[in-house]
Amino acid sequence: MSSLTIVNQGAGHFVVEGDLTFAAISAHTQKLFAFLSLSKQITIDLAQVSSADSAGLALLIEWKKITRTQKSQLVLKNIPEQLLMLAGLSGFDLTSHFTIQPD
Repeated sequence: MSSLTIVNQGAGHFVVEGDLTFAAISAHTQKLFAFLSLSKQITIDLAQVSSADSAGLALLIEWKKITRTQKSQLVLKNIPEQLLMLAGLSGFDLTSHFTIQPD
């Protein structure tokens, strides 16, 4: 079974660990959205993501939609190359839709 954990580091900072894949996301759906209401500025560090697929990219896009609705800011850091390549292949420009913090 794929593992996926979201670790709250305080002050709106979260680390995603494990797999951003369809199997992991569908197994942990509820906890994947609850943390978005904890702060008006959410920073998500993806450095510990071990693998990702199109479901992971779709999850990032959904997080962005939710935070926009909540009038919160979503910042991504340490985006895995695998997600950047998937976004590029699908024609989705992460930099035009997300605030990205340099590594």
